[in-house]
Parts: sequence; C-alpha cells; structure tokens
Amino acid sequence: MKERGLIQVYTGDGKGKSTAAIGQAVRAAGHGFKVGFVSFFKDPEAFGCGEYEPLQKLGIKTSFFARRHPHFYKDLSFDEVRWECLRGLEFIKGLFADETWDMLVLDEINIAMREGFLKEEEVLSLLELKPQKLELILTGRGATEGIIGKADLVSEIKEVKHPYEQGIGGREGIEY
Repeated sequence: MKERGLIQVYTGDGKGKSTAAIGQAVRAAGHGFKVGFVSFFKDPEAFGCGEYEPLQKLGIKTSFFARRHPHFYKDLSFDEVRWECLRGLEFIKGLFADETWDMLVLDEINIAMREGFLKEEEVLSLLELKPQKLELILTGRGATEGIIGKADLVSEIKEVKHPYEQGIGGREGIEY
C-alpha cells in the first residue's frame, strides 16, 4: 500500500478529463482499492451518463451534488447551486473522516470554483484535510492557480480538434 496519496488535477478545454479520472478509478478498484467518485453538475438520471453503473458494479461508490447547472436550467438560482456545492464539500469531509478510502475523484469540482459556486479557499481548506494516504483527483476546466499549486500532478487536456466543429453533437456511449 502506498505511504502518501497525491493530489492529481485534470483540467483544460479538451475532452477526456472525467474519462481519465474514471480510468484511474477503475485501475485502483482493479487493485482492490476502496474508491469513491463524487460528481458535481452531472445527472445520470437526466442525461444517462453510462459510466456510473459500471463504476458501481466495480464497487466504486458514486455520489452526486448540484446535478443541475444554471447554464442548462435557467430556473435555478445561484444560491441553490452554491448550497448544493457546499453540501458536497461537507459530504467529502465526511469521506475524509473515514480513513479507509484509498482514492476519491472529485469530478467537475473545478467547474464549481470557476463558476463561483465554491470559493478557491474553501476547496484549498478541504485539501488540507485530506488524509495522508488518500489519492485525490480533481477534474474540470479552469483549475485555479491555487489548486494547481497545491497539486502533485496536473494534466492540462488541450482541445486541438473536436467533432462539434463539424456539427457533430454529443453521442451516447461516447461523450455521455
């Protein structure tokens, strides 16, 4: 077992940040690690995200907060979304208190900061609570300088070419 868990960040404007984190989670679960996947702004019931059922079958606990984003749901208030994001932070703190976790993925948490629903200092304070052996992965566009500075590994996924440019929309089983 590892002595020290690292903080990994997958950010950038390219496709594949969550997918990379899912790959890490699957690899860890395949080695018998206890893995959790906490998502912000993803709603598998509404959009049919096909990755969550297989993760659960592998024993990876999945949890969802702020499932709806005001960009897609115009009736949502900033305060509603912020409250849901803060609820997610409290949930993560509870997971940190259970030091049996080997890996946690905080999917799209960078989006919550970028959009102002979470403050950088709130997430940095959360990172200070991370158990020493826990591997922690943060995903989403727009990782802040403070988060990048705190991380041990940062991958910036850059878009070079995307099928959207050719009018090809998101495809079930590929993008969601």
